[in-house]
Parts: sequence; C-alpha cells; structure tokens
Amino acid sequence: MSAARPLTTLRILAVTVTLPLLLTACGYGSASTDDGERTEVAADGKKLSTDEVRIGYFPNLTHATALVGDQQGIFQKELGRTRLKVSTFNAGPSEIEALNADAIDIGWIGPSPAINGYTKSKGSNLRIVSGSASGGVKLVVDPEKIKTLDDLKGKRIATPQLGNTQDVAFLNWIAEKGWKVDTESGKGDVSVVRTDNKVTPDAYKSGSIDGAWVPEPTASKLVGEGAKVLLDESDLWPDKKFVITNIIVSQKFLKEHPDVVEAVLRGSVKTNAWINADPDRAKASANAKLKELTGKPLGDAVIDSAWPSISFLDDPLAATLNVQAQHAVKAGLLKKPELKGIYDLTTLNKVLKAEGRGEVDDAGLGAE
Repeated sequence: MSAARPLTTLRILAVTVTLPLLLTACGYGSASTDDGERTEVAADGKKLSTDEVRIGYFPNLTHATALVGDQQGIFQKELGRTRLKVSTFNAGPSEIEALNADAIDIGWIGPSPAINGYTKSKGSNLRIVSGSASGGVKLVVDPEKIKTLDDLKGKRIATPQLGNTQDVAFLNWIAEKGWKVDTESGKGDVSVVRTDNKVTPDAYKSGSIDGAWVPEPTASKLVGEGAKVLLDESDLWPDKKFVITNIIVSQKFLKEHPDVVEAVLRGSVKTNAWINADPDRAKASANAKLKELTGKPLGDAVIDSAWPSISFLDDPLAATLNVQAQHAVKAGLLKKPELKGIYDLTTLNKVLKAEGRGEVDDAGLGAE
C-alpha cells in the first residue's frame, strides 16, 4: 500500500526546487561544492552498454564506501571507458527526486528514504541492490543535564529531519519507554527538535538543545563540544547490526544496463574489502574526498572517534529495514507498506560468488 502520511522527509519534495540546485547539495549539512558534479573516465578498458553512469551519494561517513570508491578510482576501474558522473546530495528526499527525474541512475541512501520512495511510487521506481554500511548512529547528550536515559524526559533532543531514519529510530525508542510525543510537532514528554546536522553542533553550544540522536560524524562533532555518548543505536539491534546505507538503482536503468550495475557493485564490494583491510588508509581516503567535496576535512579527533562505530558491509541487512519500516508505521509516519520487491540482490550475489563469498538474503522482500 502507498503511504497516506508517508515518511515526512518526502514533504521536502513538495518544495519547488530546480534540479540543478538539488544536484549541488551536499551530505548531512556539509558545505556544497562549486558545481556539485564531477565526471571521470578511465583512459583504457572497455566501454559497457552505456557511455555514462550517474551516481549520487552524501559527503558523510556512513557513505564512506562511495567516498572511498570514488576517491581511489575503484568504481571507474570497474567501469572501464564508461564515464562515471558523480552528484552529491544533502538528504535522501532530494536524491530520490533526482532518481525519479532520471538525473541519477544509482545512489547510496538511508533506509527511510528508500522505503518512502518505493512506497510512494507503489514499487515502480527503485530497487535496493546492495548494502553498504551499518551503524554509525549515537545518542549524545549534555552530561551536566542528562546522566541516564531516564533523564531524557523533559529535555530537548535533536534529530536531523522529521521522518528521517534517525528521527524514526528516536520516536520508536521514546514509544518503547512508554513516553508520549506528538510525531508532527515533536512536543511531548521529550521535545524532539528537528535540526539540520550542519547546525546541530552550534545549537548544542548555544544550549538550545540538550542532546541529539544523530549519525556520524555529527555525533563525534558534538562530543568534541563536550557532549557524552549515552547510547549507541547498534546496541538496540540483534548482533549490533542495522542498515544505515543501501545502494539503490532506478528500475529502468537496472533493466537496460545490468552490466553497468554489476560493474558498480563490483566496485562497491572491492571498496568495502579495501576499507576493512586497511582502515587507516581508508579513513584518510574518505577524509580527502570530504575535503574535496566540502572544502574542509574532518579533524583527526572527530574522524578517529566516528570511524570505529561504522561497519562497512555488502549485506543489506534486509530484515532490519523491514523492522525500521514497522517503526515508522508505529510512529504514524507510514501506513503499513508493501515492501515485497524492494530488493533485487541477484547481481550482488553474482559478484559475491565471483569473489568466493556466500550469498546475502533479502528477507523475503525480493523482486520476483
């Protein structure tokens, strides 16, 4: 079923914005690049079934697979003479809009916008074709005001955006505590203050919020301002794993250019292997790309704190995406969705098999 009140991130889509502006936005509050786009092409290698593939991602550590794969030229090597064109985005809704407008073909994105985009289109616009990262989300608080989880009652806690992945997680956690919060306004036993990640550290310094449920590196930036990690969201999940970043593809592009999708997924799998084999070099590579995209790298203290909490993996952890959808339903942000068909892991499993690795599971939500 489609959402009667879809994840409110999609309300952003109702704002009239030109596509060029969407393409110049950067991830999770980072400063935008000059033109938001970059194109590359390998000097050798074979061209695939299209001259160009357009990918999108956020300049954000939970998208480090894309950052590193781009920075190290791993994607372009797999694509050969097919040109790689990169666009960066500020948030999931604008990336979904670009996918729907045929401005990008493949994107790295969080679970809530993927769910929302899929249900809004009644299953016609995208497929999740791989995982990319797990974890990297923390509840950080002012230790002078909040010493235990129970102390959150009556406090002002920021999330990045109404209906985004972290907002849904925090609303669900509040509900499980037995506390009441109005989903739309954020008012209740806890005040949920929707705040763009780029201004959250300043909001914390000014005292206008008492903490935040946010992804990295925002959480570690707050720690640098004196905040304390009170909860790592990974601790709330079985095996401490939950999807934070997926790879999605336009269904049209997947049908017309499966060889290109396969090349990008080979690049993603090889990038994750490279990241996990040499975390220090990978961290430096991601930070170099962040500097290129935003004009400023993360400080050593921030990236060193943030990096260990993120797991880079190819498994989309499909069962956890289904649970996140249920959380959104409980919060009143989504009607019970029909997610059957949101995954197509055929190409990923082909790539994994070629690497001598086992298949990953779609939790019964695969396309027929």
